[in-house]
Amino acid sequence: MDDDTLLLARDGAVATLRLLRPVADAALDRTSAAALVRQLDELEADDALRVLVLRYDGDAETGAAAAGADDASATAGAVERLGRFTRPVVAAIDGGALGVALELALACDLRVGTHGASYGLPRIRVGAMPYAGATQRLPRLVGQGRAFDMVLSGDAVGTAEARRIGLLQRVVDPAQLDASVHLLATAMAQAAPASMRLTKEALHQGLEMTLDQGLRMELDLYLLLFSTADRVEGITAFRDKRRPRFSGA
Repeated sequence: MDDDTLLLARDGAVATLRLLRPVADAALDRTSAAALVRQLDELEADDALRVLVLRYDGDAETGAAAAGADDASATAGAVERLGRFTRPVVAAIDGGALGVALELALACDLRVGTHGASYGLPRIRVGAMPYAGATQRLPRLVGQGRAFDMVLSGDAVGTAEARRIGLLQRVVDPAQLDASVHLLATAMAQAAPASMRLTKEALHQGLEMTLDQGLRMELDLYLLLFSTADRVEGITAFRDKRRPRFSGA
């Protein structure tokens, strides 16, 4: 890990990966992007990990700068790797998320922001366009019409609107961001690992399927869980009125 770009903290099954350099509006620098990919690869191989928190300070500038080709390519690769992470990822954003700061968040499963911030993709105003998956993920998240409005106008939305349209799942005071996200991640980490992984797979893969295809995939994954020891443990714990002790098997 590059000590001046990332900081990794562990609390049981929850890992918090903090970006130490402020996220510029145009792109991650290549060093930060490469470090993020390496750390995600290492965490992916950690069987004890159940939930990942990506913590960073958002951009307070305009978010309208354009990145150079090398930085943009490195950033897109890092965001794509983040989007493929198999455990749940919670974005914890302190401050505004414009440009890459929002594109990172869109690749996560849940987004927690702070009051008084703005969220947008204004690069069209300088002859560029959103990248790193933003034109694909945003419409799937908030709907085509709302996404077209944000991207084609370049206008940012405030926290209340971001929460209303589903761009943010939770909004907290800046001083409570870390505690609130840790509480959320810790609660999520109580689930059986296979159950959480397959549920995330169903949610993501289903977006690319017809309803009938998605329903068949969902049932297949549900039945697959019956072969796991954690499924037996979950049923036994429910019957015994105790908290389950999931092993990941």
